[in-house]
Amino acid sequence: MTALVLQPLQRHVAAARNGDRAPLARSAIAVLAVLLGCAMLVSLNSGALEIQALKVMATIFDPVSSLSGEELRDRIVFLQVRLPRVCLGALVGAALAVSGAVMQGLFRNPLADPGIIGVSSGAGLGAAGFIILGQSWLAPVAALLGVFSLPVSAFLGALLVTSLLYRIGTSNGLSSVATMLLAGIAISALAMSMVGLLIFYADDQQLRDLTFWNLGSLAGASWEKVATCAAIVSVALAVALSLSRGLNALFLGEAAAGHLGIRVQRLKTLAIVAVAAATGASVAVSGGIGFVGIVVPHLLRLTIGPDHRYLLPASALLGAVMLILADTVSRIVVAPAELPIGILTALAGAPFFLWVLLRRRGLTGL
Repeated sequence: MTALVLQPLQRHVAAARNGDRAPLARSAIAVLAVLLGCAMLVSLNSGALEIQALKVMATIFDPVSSLSGEELRDRIVFLQVRLPRVCLGALVGAALAVSGAVMQGLFRNPLADPGIIGVSSGAGLGAAGFIILGQSWLAPVAALLGVFSLPVSAFLGALLVTSLLYRIGTSNGLSSVATMLLAGIAISALAMSMVGLLIFYADDQQLRDLTFWNLGSLAGASWEKVATCAAIVSVALAVALSLSRGLNALFLGEAAAGHLGIRVQRLKTLAIVAVAAATGASVAVSGGIGFVGIVVPHLLRLTIGPDHRYLLPASALLGAVMLILADTVSRIVVAPAELPIGILTALAGAPFFLWVLLRRRGLTGL
């Protein structure tokens, strides 16, 4: 099995050295799809309670009356805890990685990240607002939305920041990427200052809840969250994939892309909206998880090249694999407790970010 997968990949690596990376990219996508299946299986088997996922899946349609107590317990854990968590991790990882790839293509900078436009900060402000004010000023909202109150608040915060950013960066129907970048930095600082103001009025329990949420976790995964996240992320990813040709042309500059028939203004608008939707939905259900949007696309760009026709689907697969494995490690490294995923992604991503920064410094001579 391993030989069947690796032999074609080795041939395509040799072809890539001659300048043609398309066969390598297609093989890499196939390998990543296999790795995603393996990562999901490993995650389904791992945790404080050891279950055999394949055995549970083999009896998934058997009547409950035919199951022993242990088999029924394993089925409940599999269907209500492990499987939605794995599905949510795949969605969030894919959304963050593709968002990073789109932002890097749009800004033509490998250091770009979904948080660069302030979406993550806006989502954090929305979540902080509900966590701290949910039992007072926002009590009617909490009563109306129930368990969805926190995700909805985070998503609305991301949507508000995106709308504000678009209005600031657009003039006479034309959007300025540089203005959006600078506005995103300013809006992020403003959002974080407002979070700090909310923290000043928070009690100890609210501070603990907010701190844990900001570190990122999939512990609250449910089928309702999976359905909500999938509805938004699938549309955002479909839009991002449709922009592949335009993002490729944008590497030549906006003027050259326009001469090639690319509607640059429409491309920038759709890219910003897709990133905001995907990142906002992800942050809403998982909290703050950083560096996936930087590490995954840049690593793939070094391997399979910058062609977004292959880079975007490969980023979705590798992002899903990375987050599922990070979640698996977070569940077993300090079992039966759980380590926030954001800690693991930061431990892996921060050194990689510094390496990219130092590498670029060496190339540019700054």
